[in-house]
Amino acid sequence: MLKRLHIRNYALIDELEINFSKNLTIITGETGAGKSILLGALGLVMGERADTKVFYNEKEKCIVEAFFDVSAYDLKLFFDAHELDYEEEVVIRRELSPAGKSRAFVNDTPVNNQVLQRLTESLIDLHQQFDMLDIHNVNFQLRMIDALADNTAILRAYQQGYRTFSADKKKLADLISQRDTGTKEMAFLHFQLDELQQAALVDGEQAVLESELLRLSNAEEIKRSYGMAYSYMSESEQNITGQLQEIARSLSATRKISPELSSLSTRFDSLIVDLQDIARDFDRVAELTDHDPERISEVQDRLNVLYKLEKKHGVTTVKELLLIQEKLEHETSGFSDLGGDIERLSERITLQEQDLRSIAATLSQRRRAIPAAFEEKVHGMLHQLSMPHARIRVDIEDLQGLSATGVDDVQFLFASNIGSRFLPIKDIASGGELSRLTLCTKSLVADAIPLPTLIFDEIDAGISGDVSMKMGIILKELSARHQVISITHTPQIAARADAHYFVYKKIADNRTITNIRLLEPEDRIRSIAVMLSGNPPSVAALETARELVG
Repeated sequence: MLKRLHIRNYALIDELEINFSKNLTIITGETGAGKSILLGALGLVMGERADTKVFYNEKEKCIVEAFFDVSAYDLKLFFDAHELDYEEEVVIRRELSPAGKSRAFVNDTPVNNQVLQRLTESLIDLHQQFDMLDIHNVNFQLRMIDALADNTAILRAYQQGYRTFSADKKKLADLISQRDTGTKEMAFLHFQLDELQQAALVDGEQAVLESELLRLSNAEEIKRSYGMAYSYMSESEQNITGQLQEIARSLSATRKISPELSSLSTRFDSLIVDLQDIARDFDRVAELTDHDPERISEVQDRLNVLYKLEKKHGVTTVKELLLIQEKLEHETSGFSDLGGDIERLSERITLQEQDLRSIAATLSQRRRAIPAAFEEKVHGMLHQLSMPHARIRVDIEDLQGLSATGVDDVQFLFASNIGSRFLPIKDIASGGELSRLTLCTKSLVADAIPLPTLIFDEIDAGISGDVSMKMGIILKELSARHQVISITHTPQIAARADAHYFVYKKIADNRTITNIRLLEPEDRIRSIAVMLSGNPPSVAALETARELVG
């Protein structure tokens, strides 16, 4: 509930303050006195764009403060979510500096415009004659039907499930796109992996093979040179080991002469033994070494495979190839997991859709039970407001798929005269018809929807007389359950006020100032009489005003 509005340095307003009734507050005044300025200031509190031309005094800040009682709005979670101090009285302040800087505060905590707009949407329902009225909006139309069907809890459960369902569908689409765009790349990765796996790589084999190839390529030279060496050392007539043995025998006679000679003789004997071992190894190498063209071809082919893979992958060792193979195995495994994820997510989405369709069917059934009685009540109220032939029709059509609100397309259609075609409200209703239709529908759902403070700006446009009287009665009845603020030119509506404010202009220091005052009972009578007959009011107008107020 809007308790108080304080405005300073805005448009024609130097400074003023309004205290609102918790029921019906009426604001009247002469044309051009500044009633719309009040709504402009309130719009700043609601997060509307600031205009730097609004300053009454261009050297000072413009400040608009609105004081709300939010005890009945269940906003604690909203305040906690945005780290705002929660109190049952909330103060929203908007400041504009002459330099063009704009700031907003909720209970003295700075907030951005998005938070401000979301909060005030829960606090103020502003109906302006030239706005895109929410009665035009099919989403609001559906919201009214759901409120009358008492679908709040069911719809909340459905929308929670639908958010998960939608998020999973997006995730599935992303996974499928990822899979499809990656198919060619993955095929190439699989090809590379298969090639490496088929190569059956062994760490260190390249060095072994290169050494073997070098030996095989020089087999004839090895066999010849090592065979010749063995022959010189052990087989020829003048073989080296035979000659050394002859020397050893000649030295043996001197072994006992001195320790030094004995040591030299022993060392020489050891040399002969080593040479004999070497000669035998030479013979073994010569015997085992053969020119093997077939094995050379095998080794060369294997090395060619390794060299080709290394060149292809830009490396120089088999160890590096094995690391690449391991990486490819991981990447292709991840792609296989992607397929599994898609399958599992698809199954989950199918189950979610089944559950949502079941809940949506319940919502639809409850919605379709509402239009007949709703239409009848609206027709009755329109008849009271001198629209006896006007008709509203609630069309509920099946949607092709699931939406955020179920499987129903709800639209209000309107026909103002007998025989007229039913068309969407936005395409056919005039300003006066919209005003009356809006009032009728909102008053019918006022108890079902937690409507905030209802502000009507010239909802009486295009009507007068008896219709205005009945509209005033409806506003009065509505204000018994909701706070209503109405700017009006109609005396029949003004007479229903619990608090009646009069907006006026005065001249001070050669400047025009907009001001406002709460009218006392006698002042109300005179103001309403002026609305009836002009200024000064006639005696008859004063009497009629007393009757209206009485």
